[in-house]
Order: sequence, then structure tokens, then C-alpha cells
Amino acid sequence: MSAPSLAGKVAIVTGAASGIGLACAERLAAEGAKVVLADVNQKTGSEHAHRIGGSFVAADLTTRAGCRALVDAALAAHGTVQILVNNAGYQHVAPIEEFPEDQWDRMLGLMLTAPFLLTRYCWPAMKRQKWGRVINIASIHALVASPFKAAYISAKHGLVGLTRTAALEGGELGITANAICPAYVRTPLVDSQIADQAKANAISPEEVIQRIMLAPAAIKRLIEPREVADFVAYLCSDAASVISGAALTMDLGWTAR
Repeated sequence: MSAPSLAGKVAIVTGAASGIGLACAERLAAEGAKVVLADVNQKTGSEHAHRIGGSFVAADLTTRAGCRALVDAALAAHGTVQILVNNAGYQHVAPIEEFPEDQWDRMLGLMLTAPFLLTRYCWPAMKRQKWGRVINIASIHALVASPFKAAYISAKHGLVGLTRTAALEGGELGITANAICPAYVRTPLVDSQIADQAKANAISPEEVIQRIMLAPAAIKRLIEPREVADFVAYLCSDAASVISGAALTMDLGWTAR
């Protein structure tokens, strides 16, 4: 039997206590990676880390110190980092004129500044070994816009720019950087959005999915977290070594129009 494709590789996955991040951590661990799960949810994150044979770091990634501490913990435990999956994020919905300024700062801090800092802090280790994978979980909203999501969409658009810059700088160093841009994924975050939309529009959750969330899509279903995780695992593989600087859609045909 051949060795798992990522045997011996060290991976950091942020927002790994649930949803896409957890699915990515599980998939990378199944491929043999030593996974460092990071999240603010210490109890759940620790339980999942123990279950998959990884380690957990409680990290507030809205702070520079939290980002630095996460990478330092991974380096102290394993000596290096080869894979970074920037996934942590959340949404706050409000019109621009009512959007709380502190939420703007916090969301851009978590979803744009933190990926930059974590990439920066992991970069020297990736450069030394001439092998690295930076995978940013963006969103279809990194490519298109919707109303009332100014901070989320701004952060995700910026994340694609960061991805492309990292790809250009990493090309000669054996480091690739890519952004995955999925449409709606069945996660706790999306479940809460469905409930909020159902209440606001006085319709059923099923109607929210079909009439609002999937209206622009050709394929009328939500994406499963494991499907995103499979894509992440592929981008970490040697088979994907020529893919870098890409904003890769998993959008159910949303942008085909």
C-alpha cells in the first residue's frame, strides 16, 4: 500500500472547529498530514483535534499576537509548516450607512489581515524547504458582490489579490498560493443565515435556499464541506504543482451567466 500523499507534511487550518475548516482538517489528516487546528472554540476544537490525531491552538486571529502565537506553536511542535489553509471567517449583514465600524475592522482583520500575517509568518519555513501550499478559502463573493455585505465582500476580494501576489513571489521558491471560491456551503454559518432570512422574509428555510441562495446557480443544491476539503487536498498534492495564483470557483454555475 502506498503512503498517504501528504505523509509527514505539517498543515495549519484556521476556523477548524466546524464547517469547511473541520472538513479540511479531517481530509488533510486522512492524507497523512500533521494538522494544527486553530479556532476560538477551544472545547470543540480540542475534541476534534484529538479525534483526528492532530493538535489544537486556541487563537484570536483578529490580533497580530494571536497570528504569531499560532505559527510559533506549530513551529515549536513540528519544526516547520508546509501547508496553510486560511479559512476562519464570519459574516455581519447591514447596509453601508448602518454597518458598525468595529465590525468592519474585525472582519477585515480576521479575513484579510490574518491570512497575510499567517502567510508571512509561515513563509520562511516554506522557503527553506522549497515547498509550500497556501490555500485561501475565499467565496464566490470574492468575485461578485451582493448588497449588505460590504466588509465580507471587501475582505474576500482583497484575499484574491493577496493570493495572486503570494503566487508571484512564491513561484521560484516552490510555494503555490490559490484561492477557492465556493458558493453557499452547508455550514453552521450558512444555516444561521438561512434561519435569519426565513424569519425576515416570512418564508420557509427550504424557500430561502431555493428562491434566494440558489437563484443565480445552475445546480440547485448547497455544496458540502467535504467537497471543498477534497479540492484543498488536491491543491496540496504534487498533481496541482502547476496551479498557482488562481481564484478557483466551486460556484454551481453561478458565474456562468
